Amino acid sequence: MVRFKSRYLLCEVCVPDRSSLQLLEEKTLYIALRAAMKRAHGDYGSAVFNIGVMVKYLNAHTGVVLIRSRKKYYRLLWSALSLITCLENRGQKVQCFLNCLHVGGTIRTCQKFLVKYNRQQLHRMLPDCKTDAEKQEVRRAILSCSLSNAREEEADEDGSDDGDEET
Repeated sequence: MVRFKSRYLLCEVCVPDRSSLQLLEEKTLYIALRAAMKRAHGDYGSAVFNIGVMVKYLNAHTGVVLIRSRKKYYRLLWSALSLITCLENRGQKVQCFLNCLHVGGTIRTCQKFLVKYNRQQLHRMLPDCKTDAEKQEVRRAILSCSLSNAREEEADEDGSDDGDEET
């Protein structure tokens, strides 16, 4: 049996109004990606898209999207992302563009990158806070990212120690 290698594109949906992110669905993004691939690369792009492209994850609150593609063709998909200027869902058009943040070989590497990226974004937000309450909220968010990351590392270490004792 042959295993197909994949690449995961971690993208951010950038919109002028954050409330319009609630309208997004995986199916809407999938249709827009398919149309962009057809526009950019014609019938070849359509065939490549049908073979192995899939929207694995969409967070409508943060606008983070995880797209899986075959390793050989991820650059075609990446180039087609720039052609998406709006997404249509439930009769409403949302003006947007997709910003590719990271390309990884596994979902786990994309998750690790996303934690680091979110922590950096929170550090950038801290100087822009106007009230002490906002600053405290951002600091709590930074600590929660750090603490959850530390807890995951501890769990991994504990899990690997248990595995060593059994063998």
